Amino acid sequence: LQERDDNIYRITFEAEPIPANIRNGGVGGTNRYKEMLDKGLEREALILETSEKIENLKKKMYIQTKSYDELLDMAKNKELQLAATPAIAPVANKNLKRIASGYGYRIDPFSKARTMHKGLDFSAPSGTPVYVTGDGVVKRVEKNDRGGYGKHIDVDHGFGFVTRYGHLYSINVKKGQKIKRGELIGQVGNTGRSSAPHLHYEVHKYSKQVNPVNYFGQELTPDEYEMVLKLSSVENQALGSY
Repeated sequence: LQERDDNIYRITFEAEPIPANIRNGGVGGTNRYKEMLDKGLEREALILETSEKIENLKKKMYIQTKSYDELLDMAKNKELQLAATPAIAPVANKNLKRIASGYGYRIDPFSKARTMHKGLDFSAPSGTPVYVTGDGVVKRVEKNDRGGYGKHIDVDHGFGFVTRYGHLYSINVKKGQKIKRGELIGQVGNTGRSSAPHLHYEVHKYSKQVNPVNYFGQELTPDEYEMVLKLSSVENQALGSY
């Protein structure tokens, strides 16, 4: 049990093994068995040795049960984290052709300058459903259609993750609303600084914008994921200014 705990379970949850000095700590000296020895039993040495082994085993069993309690909490937390982590494309992308612009330096459609594009643009007709990519809580609902992102939604997933869905036509959720991965949150539009109907999608991890393509591989085969990586790495003009 100890070996499986240290070498399988704790590795799976990226937790440190329980130190050997805690697992193998002593349980006291021979005074613990003084009452037993005073009875003048035969083979006292064997009885003493066996009693010490039993006490030591009981201590190890107690430590192991506490470890399992800790692992159970880790498992529950891991389940929540997996459900919250952005893991699907925000629009239906069966043919993998909707990625119009990837994360990285692109030509801004308004300034025509080479600028950093901090998300993915999914080309789709106005009204195309937009789905949240992980469990979370709606952090922001912006209904101003003239700002940079136009009508947009921010979702706080916990565990350091926030996702943004920009240039929407309409919004189906409210601030503070709890939502589950795959739930409809809005429709693709052409609001804000946008040159054509599309969804601008961002992933923020601990307040830093990261490449979203790394966070929707759950629904793809390895070959499909490789194709998405190639599509998102092609330098082309973004459909929006962000």
